[in-house]
Amino acid sequence: MKLQNIDQVHEFLKVVDECKEDVYLTSSFGDKYNLKSKLSQYIAVAALLGDHGEELELWCDSKDDEAMMLDFLAQHKEIID
Repeated sequence: MKLQNIDQVHEFLKVVDECKEDVYLTSSFGDKYNLKSKLSQYIAVAALLGDHGEELELWCDSKDDEAMMLDFLAQHKEIID
């Protein structure tokens, strides 16, 4: 899922924290941010809010986590590209 225009950063990270397995953001440049790491979260949020935020894709290791993220994104359709 490609993401863009995340204004609900705290809500998004709360859902990430509720995920059981790893959740990643990847960039078209090959960067991969593990959102389960607090340090990576800061870097990824800066990337999301920066000039290349629309080039980031969300990946989940678990189908249950993916369903939780899809539910969040369904409530915030403006985030999905």
